[in-house]
Amino acid sequence: MAFNYSTNENVKILVALLKAHGIRYVIASPGTTNLELVVSLQHDSFFKMYSCVDERSAAYMACGLATETGEAVVITCTEATASRDYYPGLTEAFHRKLPILAVTGLHDYKYIGHLEPQVIDRRVSPLDSMKKKINLPVIKDESDYNESILRINDALLELKRRDNGPVHINIPWSGGNFNFSVTELPEVRKIDRYFPEHSLPKIQAKKIVVLIGGHADWSEDQTKALDRFCSSYNAIAICDHTSKYYGKYRAQCTLITAQKVKSNLFANIDLLIHIGEEFGDDITKKELMQIGEVWRVAPDGEIRDTFGKLSKVFEMPEKTFFEKYSTEKKDNDSFIQEYQAEIRDIEKAIPELPFSSIYLAQKMSKQLPVNSVLHLGPSDSIRAWNYFTLRDGVRSRFNSGCRGIDGCVSALVGASFANPDQLYFGVVGDLTFFYDMNALGNRHIQNNVRIMVVNNDGGNIFRHNGHATQVWLGYEKTNLYVAAGGHFGKKSKVFLKHYAEDLGFEYLFASNKQEFDDAVAKFVSPKMNPKPILFEVFTESKNDSNAFDMMGSIVLDSKGQAKAVMKSLLGEQGTAFVKKIIKK
Repeated sequence: MAFNYSTNENVKILVALLKAHGIRYVIASPGTTNLELVVSLQHDSFFKMYSCVDERSAAYMACGLATETGEAVVITCTEATASRDYYPGLTEAFHRKLPILAVTGLHDYKYIGHLEPQVIDRRVSPLDSMKKKINLPVIKDESDYNESILRINDALLELKRRDNGPVHINIPWSGGNFNFSVTELPEVRKIDRYFPEHSLPKIQAKKIVVLIGGHADWSEDQTKALDRFCSSYNAIAICDHTSKYYGKYRAQCTLITAQKVKSNLFANIDLLIHIGEEFGDDITKKELMQIGEVWRVAPDGEIRDTFGKLSKVFEMPEKTFFEKYSTEKKDNDSFIQEYQAEIRDIEKAIPELPFSSIYLAQKMSKQLPVNSVLHLGPSDSIRAWNYFTLRDGVRSRFNSGCRGIDGCVSALVGASFANPDQLYFGVVGDLTFFYDMNALGNRHIQNNVRIMVVNNDGGNIFRHNGHATQVWLGYEKTNLYVAAGGHFGKKSKVFLKHYAEDLGFEYLFASNKQEFDDAVAKFVSPKMNPKPILFEVFTESKNDSNAFDMMGSIVLDSKGQAKAVMKSLLGEQGTAFVKKIIKK
């Protein structure tokens, strides 16, 4: 019977990517759990293979071979103490910066620590024995398959990244169900990494967007570089309130991407240039999952495959990347003009909203004073404000790294220390605030701090219409434990008032539109108040949830699909309820 490639998915992916990355030298040691890989490599004439019984010797042989050829060398063996014998040679490779790829088989991670013969724990290795360790998943579904592709690309790229050095891959075997009937390797996604000194690939895409996640403040030169790039390729820069780019091509897209009747604005995007860190607009992020290809640009050069379409990583400053690609100035701005026209049309059609977190964001987004800083809390706070752009000169902040509720107020307070003459605003929900309320007692707080607490008694994201907990539990049961309602005074009108005033804050409150209009002018005044301000706004959970539904049902097509969407979400009674509450 003729042998071919193994049916083990991890093995097929690894062999295919070894070939794609041009890694051909292999020193194989005998064993069972690496047998599927060795047989598959042996079948393919692309690989130049050598045999060595002693793993310690094999690792040192690889050092010699890599030194003479300048190429990466694969060493592979089974698990147990055989794999431990690689350490002397790998340590030598680490100190001499030699690209050695150690691939060791194993039974399964689940057997570690359970007295299974030959199973040892190799999940941690000496720090100076390898640059990176990759544990491949046991492939059970498409998600595992894609994860394996990503991890193997990461491992192979690391061999010659910056300084060369050894890398280790743990690869699970099939449990003894050997099958070598695969005649062709799969087509798998290869990821390439580029440095400033490299010859960079040409941009062939016709429709391009730049996605800017959480980002440090932009310098004037950085902004000009991105503007020139967008002008050269008729691109737009998709932002949220953490992106901090305010150039000509800024596009804050939540109001468009949230619509149930979908826009064609983001159809057929060929290339997404991904810069910055975590992106705070989940609605737009979801809409962009259908893009064709992603290039990641970051000084750290790490593989960040947010969209599952990463093909190239550019390990360089963003400014360098944009300048290198902005050689032809085409001055075609039709994409940003199309975005601006569409966003204006939707903004004009926003209906009268109920008193809610979105209503507050709508009214305040154009009132915050120039040169102030806005800190937004997670969940409904950032989601509500992403529908609206801020005035020019207002900077925004968000703990986008982990989106936790445990430090938003403290981050605002800490930021306010840096510039006592500048106003720092914060908008947070009640759970977020009460979690971090001790920050108000800090004795360094000055009168440049202003905090709005939107109090709807709990985590309202879990009480939205159509949320899984609403479908399965209903409002009351969701409120018990998931949304954590009923804590912190159950929307007490005096609890937070006393707390704030006792700590030296001026306290404002509102529970309807008229009260809000009366109080907000003082809250957003550009003049320094004698005291820091805490503004507690009481909203109703259902109003907040329905407002989000309304914001996604603005666009009407010729058949009035948005009206049908609203009825499907809210029902006849819910639609009538919305019409009633928007009058309040």
